[in-house]
Amino acid sequence: MKRIILLIFGISISLILSSHPWKPSHYVIIDTDGGLDDIRAITMLLASPDVRVMAITVSPGALSPEEAYLKVRSLLDSFHHEGIEVGINRTAGFKSPEFGVALHAIWGEEKGLDPGSAPDCMTLIKKVVSSSTSKISFICLGGMTTALNSEKEIPSFRDQVKEILWSADGISDTKGFNYNIDAASAKKIFHGPVPVTVVKKYSDNIFYDDSLLKDISSVNTVYAAKISGFFNSPAAGEHSYSYSGIDDMVPLFLQFPGLFKVDSVRNNRESSPVENLLLKKDLVRMLRGETVARNQVIKDLPLDPSFYFDDIKPSVTEIVEKYGIDEWTSGVLANELHRHLGTFAIIGVKMGIRAREYFDTGVDEFTATSFAGSTPPLSCMNDGLQVSTGATPGHGLLTVRNDTTACARAEFTYLGRRIRLTLRPEIAAKIFSELKEINFIYGLDSNTYWELVRKNTIKYWLDLDRHDIFIIEEIK
Repeated sequence: MKRIILLIFGISISLILSSHPWKPSHYVIIDTDGGLDDIRAITMLLASPDVRVMAITVSPGALSPEEAYLKVRSLLDSFHHEGIEVGINRTAGFKSPEFGVALHAIWGEEKGLDPGSAPDCMTLIKKVVSSSTSKISFICLGGMTTALNSEKEIPSFRDQVKEILWSADGISDTKGFNYNIDAASAKKIFHGPVPVTVVKKYSDNIFYDDSLLKDISSVNTVYAAKISGFFNSPAAGEHSYSYSGIDDMVPLFLQFPGLFKVDSVRNNRESSPVENLLLKKDLVRMLRGETVARNQVIKDLPLDPSFYFDDIKPSVTEIVEKYGIDEWTSGVLANELHRHLGTFAIIGVKMGIRAREYFDTGVDEFTATSFAGSTPPLSCMNDGLQVSTGATPGHGLLTVRNDTTACARAEFTYLGRRIRLTLRPEIAAKIFSELKEINFIYGLDSNTYWELVRKNTIKYWLDLDRHDIFIIEEIK
């Protein structure tokens, strides 16, 4: 009996140690042809904290690879996900018809982007699957050329990719556009080593009805705003196809497979969306980022300004609207941890959120090295970094350097890539100057000093946009 109890205890401890409350359920590589519905499918995948987009490749289909690259790269940059790499399939033989509606759709700012600088898709896929310790889903929103080539040319693809999800009209269908981009590859892929699930379209002509569009427009996230913006653009009005649910079904199947009817066909599967309101409800959940619980003890922090002290009450709504729930929540928790409202604690919060945004990661997913040292007030930045990134000394993910000149800088390493964020010198100098002045006049032991620090912190929290205040360098 004692041995059984010890065995159960050992298994329980093993499960606890191997689990991770922030590890996303899905790691994906997306292959797209730049179709009109791809902007929505990719945006939905980026929006969910339970999905991690590791890379995107572009292949010929609705658009040429070069035009599709401009769409995807501009989309990622508009979300400040500059760290998600985009590779190009330059060897596929299909000549794109360059559908006019897809070509003119605006995904982001394309000016200054150069497809010639993008890596080859095979090189990128090999790098990602080789560096990943988690099984990956390969999502095909166009043809199957890139997926089949990856199976043949990249041994680690066959080991690390657990499934291929393909937006198409069915396993036996030979008339659909995605099938005929590369019919030979489509035939072969079903006999390959990686199982394929074909995700079929929503059967009604209209998926994005007025009710769904109203619900999307009410969501205060950059992802919902992107989709709302698409439906308010000329591209959406040019073709009724814009309102159909086609590639959009893939992220919904990945996240909510119970809403689909799945049939097995040999070693592969075919899934059809169930026609009910849950599909639309859960699409909105993805855009809200409500696919996982974000906290460990409390469900949510209140957004009602009356919940907060009088001096910060007038700024609550504006901070949330300008910078999002994540920065607000991290800022509140960091300052409670810090036990006073501190400017450099807020700088640390903004820096950590910006680093996560760059790679589009959750918390606890990269290591951080702070150069803020251990002497206040600059070292207060470390508390903000910990809360916003989950990189803490207790997790072994945060290192504070004390062997160099202290500065408002940190480096973040994710999947073998490293970036450096530095607070712009003029902003750092202004903050230091203000702190030095009020310290000189009132002294650290004065209540007036801390009241003025608190006032300045609220001002900087509201005024400093994390997208403008840091110099970001990728370290090779």
